[in-house]
Amino acid sequence: MVNSKGPVLAIIPARGGSKGLPGKNIRLLGRHPLIAYSVASCLAAHTIDRIIVSTDNQEIADVACAYGAEAPFLRPAELATDMAPDLPLFIHALQWLEREEGYRPSIVVQVRPTTPFRPHGLLDQSVTLLQSDARADSVRAVARPSQTPFKMWTCDEKDYLHPLLDSEHAEPYNMPRQLLPQVFWQTGHVDVIRRETILEKNSLTGECIKSVLVDSAFVVDIDRLEDLQYAEYMLSKDNLDLDLPKFPSGRAAAKAIPGQIRLAVLDFDGTLTDDRVWVDQDGRESVVCSRRDGQGLELLAIAGVEIVVISKEKNPVVSRRCEKLGIDCWQGVDDKLTLMKKILAERKVDAQKTIYVGNDVGDLPCMRYVGFSFAPADAHPEVLKEAGLVVGRAGGRGAVREVCDILLDNMKS
Repeated sequence: MVNSKGPVLAIIPARGGSKGLPGKNIRLLGRHPLIAYSVASCLAAHTIDRIIVSTDNQEIADVACAYGAEAPFLRPAELATDMAPDLPLFIHALQWLEREEGYRPSIVVQVRPTTPFRPHGLLDQSVTLLQSDARADSVRAVARPSQTPFKMWTCDEKDYLHPLLDSEHAEPYNMPRQLLPQVFWQTGHVDVIRRETILEKNSLTGECIKSVLVDSAFVVDIDRLEDLQYAEYMLSKDNLDLDLPKFPSGRAAAKAIPGQIRLAVLDFDGTLTDDRVWVDQDGRESVVCSRRDGQGLELLAIAGVEIVVISKEKNPVVSRRCEKLGIDCWQGVDDKLTLMKKILAERKVDAQKTIYVGNDVGDLPCMRYVGFSFAPADAHPEVLKEAGLVVGRAGGRGAVREVCDILLDNMKS
């Protein structure tokens, strides 16, 4: 992306010490970490030249980078406390980039990960608005509130109410809302700021602030578990025009796997086999498996990850192979998701700490339910589209070993 009016830098501030919702910046929202939605909005913007994350946490940095951002530095600890204001972290980022790289953006775009639902085109609209007005110091996203502050009150020590705002109207709190001044509240979707506003005016807004209006349907600020649950509900409705994250490709995508994996659930045919079956003249069936897969699963089990197999087919070869590998297996299962939920409940394992490896459409409900999913390279096209990571090898030819290696590498980092 090239900007003729000077580089435009997006900064995603994402500290690691959230107390209201621990680890919130990399908690899953839908099938992606929260921060991935902000990265996706920046990647979709034609006016943004570079995307960096300012964080004090290496795991957040790794996840953001896996989705397409940069993390050229870790933010100093004193700029990542509960009470640390935003301005110093932006000054730090700009000074670091100029000192270490000679990089001087003309405009900075603040993209907060806790406000993940941005209408498509919002960032470009906001940047263009600032570029078109030489007098403006910044642009800030706002929405119309559901309640007007002219009908709000404060309370004194004797419990008497007093109007929150003074007004030219007599008793505005008793007036129809339509007759009161129009008000807006800042949503956190985006702030676009001139470099000079930050470094010379020592401000993230300046004095002349332009507004860009965001529909209230997109407004959610994630600070508590209830906020995340509401965002999940809004995402499930699938009626917002968003720039959704795309799963990273290659082994780098493993950095997006959240948290410590406790359980690995595998399909059998097409995953631990090459999805073919040989039948002799007496009707006996045999399949091909990979010894490398078995060795990988053994190493994964030694590392403390529980492993189970759920298969739609019912065949002695399934039980024999799983018995040799020391893996619990269930066969002849039509509703894999219901069984998997039962297994998770019995073993007291969080779905977000579970991975699923599958190759066909019958595996999709399970793949959508767990924290992360894998697919062999030769999986069904629908599975390839939805898998968290498609490994380089085919089913029965080392795909599961590749999954195991990725998980083991992830556990070491």
